[in-house]
Amino acid sequence: MKAMLFNAFGPPDVLHYEDVPDPGPGQGELLIEVHAVSVNRVLDVAIRAGRAPHYGVTPPHIPGVDPSGIVVGVGSGVDNFAVGDRVSVTMGMPGGGRYGIECNGGDAQLTVAPAASCVKVRDEVGFAEATVISRHGPVAYNLLFNMGQLEAGQTVLILGAGGNLGSIGIQLAKAAGATVIAAAGSDQRAAIGTSLGADHAVDYGTVNLKDAIMDITDGVGVDLFYDNIANPDICPLGIESLKQQGRMVTAGAHGGPVVPVDFGTVYHKQLTLMGNPRSNAADALPCFDAAADGKLEVVIDRVVPLSEAPAMHALIEADPGVGKIILDPTLG
Repeated sequence: MKAMLFNAFGPPDVLHYEDVPDPGPGQGELLIEVHAVSVNRVLDVAIRAGRAPHYGVTPPHIPGVDPSGIVVGVGSGVDNFAVGDRVSVTMGMPGGGRYGIECNGGDAQLTVAPAASCVKVRDEVGFAEATVISRHGPVAYNLLFNMGQLEAGQTVLILGAGGNLGSIGIQLAKAAGATVIAAAGSDQRAAIGTSLGADHAVDYGTVNLKDAIMDITDGVGVDLFYDNIANPDICPLGIESLKQQGRMVTAGAHGGPVVPVDFGTVYHKQLTLMGNPRSNAADALPCFDAAADGKLEVVIDRVVPLSEAPAMHALIEADPGVGKIILDPTLG
């Protein structure tokens, strides 16, 4: 099979499109023909560049943490999947590992993944959309509901309205009956939030975020602050926008990661700050159902052949604002 891999850390041209042996499924595993896998800014690009040594990746390595495709082989001990099933791989693996980090990933024509990390994808959802949902949907669901305890009638501030973790969070929160305030660093990206159902949109590039939130909430603040950026100028204002006993949840820090926090605010308001980039495979299912029913849209910039991965890594490094890029090994 063909795979995209790197033998050493470095610039995008360390990635090579090579023939490698076909993998086979072991006990409890699925062999998947990959139809879509995304290029993640940290989990693919930063790791390949050698800027994320804390993940512990050792070359040679095939990146790609969120492939979707068709099951073409089933290992022993698997009875809930069959050849021909449409599936997506979520990152969490049995024992606490992460697919595509502690093992080779999905930047290949074929990949092997634990069945416990996989979820079935309804026919109404395309593979590119499924990949975005499998990567960000369970994380968003976990942040909002398992950790953030968001309920109908509460108010949530969601940063990164134009990105996929933000945009999926907006739609899940709105579907749950929350009042949603979407925020981004430009009017165009903030407007994506309202197009996806947010009740209010804030362009924090032109107004003070805390002032805007207090105007919207009549000075009360929000129940939940949902962030995945850690912008050192904006994130503290989100924390200041929380109401008494409010909660903050986060699963990203590419805009920081160091953020100044007024701990006087934290303890006087009795705030809870929680971080967790992981997710449960089962949390993907309500996200897929929402997408199949037309209640959840994803934002995709482009779909290109897997062989173009080096150019896409370079594009992401050159343009911090570029949207989600999907690689399709079936295109070459």
